[in-house]
Amino acid sequence: MTDHVHDLRSVREATERLLTAVTKLDNAALAEESLLPGWSRGHILAHLARNADALVNVFEGRPMYESAAARDADIARDAGRPLEEHLADLRDSAARFLATTEPAQDWSRTVELRNGVTDLASNVPFRRLVEAELHHVDLNVGYGLGDLPEEFTDREIAFLADRWSGRPDVPPVTLRAGTGDVWHTGGPEGAPVTVSGPKDELLGWLAGRGTHGAGLTVADGAGLPVLPPL
Repeated sequence: MTDHVHDLRSVREATERLLTAVTKLDNAALAEESLLPGWSRGHILAHLARNADALVNVFEGRPMYESAAARDADIARDAGRPLEEHLADLRDSAARFLATTEPAQDWSRTVELRNGVTDLASNVPFRRLVEAELHHVDLNVGYGLGDLPEEFTDREIAFLADRWSGRPDVPPVTLRAGTGDVWHTGGPEGAPVTVSGPKDELLGWLAGRGTHGAGLTVADGAGLPVLPPL
């Protein structure tokens, strides 16, 4: 069962790591490309701030974003701001999100996210943690997939493996880590594939990051499947 209190503590810690890293940047560095195609570091920071506000909307029963176009426009508008504005916005929006989680509420209720996706309120803190951790990696400031907390990596692998389960465009895949951990994903169609390697490589393949699975070993099957975009 999800422990939202534990996850909120992890969100605070991840946010502090992120803010500490961002304070070492300057305006020129913010304008440089991130690891996400087409996005600068400023785009990532703008997205993180607006995502925090969007999750406030979720908790308060409003649409997560006004529209996809409005979401993209807000990110584009805020991406070019100077460092101090980004930092203030990141701190303030993170504080707003955490404040929304403090009042007593029904954590077992179902909430609506983007594109009609629904989830339990208790899972939203982990979703925010995913945003903070993976986008910290995307900033390309020395925090890589291998630096992620092991607990987070395990949970995110399991979450993404579940996300790709049952998909007809993904063959049956068995994921094996060097630690002995095993996950299964993919749909019922196609030749089964078994891949193995370090957890950070498994996560990179599932999340479309890092080397995109180049460091994995395909033990069975024709090759590493190409996953749809997240």
